[in-house]
Amino acid sequence: MSHRTYNFSSGPAVLPEPVLRRVQAAIWDLDGTGIGVLEHSHRGKAFTAVLERTEALVRTVGGVPDSHAVLFLQGGAASQFYQVPMNFLAGGTADYCNTGVWSQKAIAEARRFGTVHIACSSEAARFAHIPSAAETSWSSSPAYAHFTSNNTIYGTEWTHEPAPPAGVPLVCDASSDLFSRPIDVARYALIYAGAQKNLGPAGVTLVIARRDFLERGARDLPTMLQYRTHAAESSMHNTPPTFGIYVIGEVLEWIVAQGGLPAMAERNRAKAGILYDFLDQSALFVGTARADSRSLMNVTFRARDQALEAELVTQATARGLDGLKGHRSVGGMRASIYNAFPIQGVRALVDFLHQFERSHRGRSE
Repeated sequence: MSHRTYNFSSGPAVLPEPVLRRVQAAIWDLDGTGIGVLEHSHRGKAFTAVLERTEALVRTVGGVPDSHAVLFLQGGAASQFYQVPMNFLAGGTADYCNTGVWSQKAIAEARRFGTVHIACSSEAARFAHIPSAAETSWSSSPAYAHFTSNNTIYGTEWTHEPAPPAGVPLVCDASSDLFSRPIDVARYALIYAGAQKNLGPAGVTLVIARRDFLERGARDLPTMLQYRTHAAESSMHNTPPTFGIYVIGEVLEWIVAQGGLPAMAERNRAKAGILYDFLDQSALFVGTARADSRSLMNVTFRARDQALEAELVTQATARGLDGLKGHRSVGGMRASIYNAFPIQGVRALVDFLHQFERSHRGRSE
């Protein structure tokens, strides 16, 4: 990595440096066409090749079967909060797992279109863990079951999918951890993710959905709000987010070069392990997520003397460790270490935390 600030932001987040270099060149000239990627017609051959390549890479890297459509949409994950129930709830009941702010926002939107049954919740524990199967109660016949796979604000992550009754479609907001590890896509009816964490720039949302599930969607909706519209036209009903799609393709090529999703999972476990190992032995700092629910993407922690936290963030920023301030709703610190975040940056953070702790001895009670 060249002399760049270590970016711990929760998103938009760090992108692989080789990808940024290729994107720089493509902005000027895409694949020798003499026209930059930002300027190409979405109906032209050059961008058609980009779109086809990117979809093929999504399928290859993610193990996405032909039974599932791959869509590149706009509006971010927040638009999916209402688009999913708008299409599939239709006055019925859907089960939601309540594990943090983003699941709560999805729940609030779903209630506009039907009944929400809270199948499980960790709200009483300030969202410090993922509810267990014993803490989960599904409704009798939900239209679908929804969960948020990684909770950026609270630093928790599902280590495996929840298991609703057989036949219940499983829907997932995977914005913060999609393609950070292998998952069995065939188990899901619909997965959605804003690209700006692990996949690319802000402005494009990846949706992977079972084709037969999409056909169940309501047909009396505006054309653009029906998933089948985008599936039938390969995300080209209107001008798609062309630049974001191009960058996703480049990021996926980078993932392939690293060894694919198994290598990503190993890399992410190693990075998070360095930071969690430090926190577990620290006298000054403590992780906020329960050990069995810790996120590999977002490591949340606090100083035992919380009066020191603002000073820490200021000093870290001056040292080139940016974006460590925790979400305004919970405070503390958060290190977001997505796929592209380098292990050297995690080591630099731990070295800084060691030094900060040594310089504040006596403030650890």
